[in-house]
Amino acid sequence: MAKFIVRRIFLLLLTMILVSLAVFLITESSPGNVARNVLGAFVTPEQEASFLAQVGLDKPVYERYFYWLFGSDWSAARKVGMPLKRITTADGFEEWWAVRDDGALVRWKLEGEDLIAVARLQSTGVDTKYKNNEKWYTDDNGRSTFWGLDDQNHAVLWEKGTDRKVWTFIIGTGWMESSGGPLEYIPLKKGFIRGDPGVSFRTGRPVSDSIFVRLRNSLVLAGIAFVIVMPLALFLGMLAGLKEGGFRDRFLSIGGMMFSVTPEFATGIFLILIMSVWLKLVPGATVIGEQAPWERPDMLILPVLTLTLIELGYILRITRASMVEVMKSPYIRTAYLKGLPYWRIVFKHAIRNALMAPITVIMLHVNWLMGGIVIVEVVFGYPGLGKYLLDSAMFKDINALEAGAMILVSVAVLTQLFADIIYTFLNPRIRYG
Repeated sequence: MAKFIVRRIFLLLLTMILVSLAVFLITESSPGNVARNVLGAFVTPEQEASFLAQVGLDKPVYERYFYWLFGSDWSAARKVGMPLKRITTADGFEEWWAVRDDGALVRWKLEGEDLIAVARLQSTGVDTKYKNNEKWYTDDNGRSTFWGLDDQNHAVLWEKGTDRKVWTFIIGTGWMESSGGPLEYIPLKKGFIRGDPGVSFRTGRPVSDSIFVRLRNSLVLAGIAFVIVMPLALFLGMLAGLKEGGFRDRFLSIGGMMFSVTPEFATGIFLILIMSVWLKLVPGATVIGEQAPWERPDMLILPVLTLTLIELGYILRITRASMVEVMKSPYIRTAYLKGLPYWRIVFKHAIRNALMAPITVIMLHVNWLMGGIVIVEVVFGYPGLGKYLLDSAMFKDINALEAGAMILVSVAVLTQLFADIIYTFLNPRIRYG
């Protein structure tokens, strides 16, 4: 059994690596212009090129993939020649600084041909400015350059004496043009593996700040629906499959089909119309703001009920079909001929084998409950991961899309590993396969 699980874990890790590459390439090659989405349709080619350089989209694909997955701070630290540190300010903003030998934090800016360092003592938090021209490195051709950190969370390459134009977008002000811009940018981030997939182009905030809140909200919604629907669907499906063709079987099968074929948006709208507009029992929209979902349980009733009705029919019919097949098996007939009691046959011999097929479907639907509930989230205005990914896709927010897709892939991989472990208990022969 241990070898089986280790082998499955290795295959799943390999799957994660291949899928991460596929997710990155598909997202990067998807149609749309990131710069025009962020800056507007009337951005000039110079402004677009400056924006792409500042966000790192001008770099080769393999380099962007490495930075996205493992982070860019390692590469930037080698170029700067100093350790880098990310801090969070009292206002909640994240800043990157280089760390001097004495422990002080330092960043730089270019004023004319002077390199100005801004140092901050960690003990006092006070910033001091001073000329730092000794940092210029002059090569054999007389070209003076310097790798340092700017105040926009970039590792940058400055060249002394250049009059390079750069455009910086400032919220509330617009595009500001300045001279003496860097020749090269490395946007600083720790990478997806370390929980920092970068900054959202749509919101300007770190993706991790938004996506994990949305993930929490979706986990709450999907978890409640899962806890309700899965035991109920398994019980009703096995109940229907015990007497194939009977009234109970027909009633449950038709009811399950009716709920499973009805589109999610139609089910949600019907429930809003009946329970919110006509009966006025529960709110018809989910407006929780910065609150956690469990702080407003009344707003979870309709989204959870919608998911329950959608999933109930599908899982019920899969379980029913599996139960019917098991009840026709030769070993069940043998148990009847031996004179074993009916309910002992059902509970000891039939149920365990009948659960094999539904377990596979249930584990696959865990991933659907996380990312496929976007329609339910849009109908009720629920701030979950599915709606977040939809908004990011419409905006071509690459960093948010890649992070969200990898989270969903991780959920799918982990649920399949969990399903494999469950199989080893339902069918002992798998343990030695």
